Amino acid sequence: MAVNLSKNGTALTAAFKEVVDEKSSTNWALFTYEGNSNDIRLAEKGDGGLEELVEELNSGKIMYAFCRVQDPNSGLPKYVLINWTGEGVKDARKGQCAHHVSSMATFLRGAHVTINARAEDDVEPEVIMEKVAKASGANYSFHKEAPSRFQDSGPQGPVGSVYQKTNAMSEIKRTNKDNFWAQTEKDEEKRRKEERAKADDERQHLEKERKDREAKEAGQREKRDKEKASQIDEQKKYQQKQDSTTKEQAKQRYEEEENQAAQTKGIKRGESVEKANEAASLISQRASNPREMFKQRERGITPSDSDVPSVPPVSPQPEPDVDDGQSRCEYEEHVEEQEEQEEASLPQEEAPLPQEQVEEEAPAAHIQVAPKEPAQPEVEENNVEEVTPDETPDKGACARALYDYQAADDTEISFDPDDILTGIEMIDEGWWRGYSPNGHFGMFPANYVEMM
Repeated sequence: MAVNLSKNGTALTAAFKEVVDEKSSTNWALFTYEGNSNDIRLAEKGDGGLEELVEELNSGKIMYAFCRVQDPNSGLPKYVLINWTGEGVKDARKGQCAHHVSSMATFLRGAHVTINARAEDDVEPEVIMEKVAKASGANYSFHKEAPSRFQDSGPQGPVGSVYQKTNAMSEIKRTNKDNFWAQTEKDEEKRRKEERAKADDERQHLEKERKDREAKEAGQREKRDKEKASQIDEQKKYQQKQDSTTKEQAKQRYEEEENQAAQTKGIKRGESVEKANEAASLISQRASNPREMFKQRERGITPSDSDVPSVPPVSPQPEPDVDDGQSRCEYEEHVEEQEEQEEASLPQEEAPLPQEQVEEEAPAAHIQVAPKEPAQPEVEENNVEEVTPDETPDKGACARALYDYQAADDTEISFDPDDILTGIEMIDEGWWRGYSPNGHFGMFPANYVEMM
């Protein structure tokens, strides 16, 4: 990635301007990266020159230094750019930052000398000043004039030798430098060990937190499962209780309906018995047989009360208890049999009288019989005798079957589409009772029929 100079651009620009400003006391600035990122920040700045700048260089970092020095030849200010890559920097990091040198050179523009340094020997102030002197292009001073070679310079000194005086400070510095690198290596090794130990501690801490979190989640999950299981058990118990209550209520309601139906059936049976007894009593109290009367009228003879012997009253016979809906028909057959027996018991019809006698007795007979034998009751009684089972009155509510239904047991009825069901009792929203076309009585689904 490219180097980032915009994040700390204000501080970087201000430090650069202080260094290039001759009136400013700041004559060097040191720049480096923020951690392992590509963001450049200002590491340090000062006014101590190259000697102070060299001491701030770190062997474990990549740094960029910009310094203002004075040209030893011309005395003019010169600018030095140092691209420092410490010996302790990893090779991968070196490769990533290699192409940042050109960007930093563009930002720190105006440098007369550029030095790529890796060790402290490369940034010795004397070595840097020699490179600055060579880069100036002139070996003379504007303020000092060189003596003429023809001018006598006086006596010559002794010829020099290869002997060099030992510089104690240089030796001390060299020794200190060796010790410094050894100490630096020890410090770096110590730092690595501390980082490894810290990383191990952090990893163990994270592992412990993960295990604690998993144990806590497992406990919460188990608790939720137990609560859910208990709720399901309670719901099942409540549902079973509701089902048992519903069954009990349905059973009680069915028993009540059965009792009510039995009572209603008994009442209807009693009413039918009373009507049968009443009809039998009326038949027994009649003075003459209406059929015989009509036969005589057809032959032109008007019967009289004296001609027909009185019939002893017939004790009313109770209607037989039949549950299949045929009691009324059997009763009517029984009545017809009684009438036939009465007709058979009557005396034989006398021989017809002469025409004159018939004409003389006819008015008297009409006068005597007419008030006692009204025509309307005879017609009604005759109609009662001729009623067929299909014409029984009051079929109740009727409905037409929409679909085919087959009874599941003896309490239900079967029917086909378009069959007519009579005597319907709406005992429930979904189930009704009534008579099927074959006369059976039972329950059937309400949504299989439509009311007429």
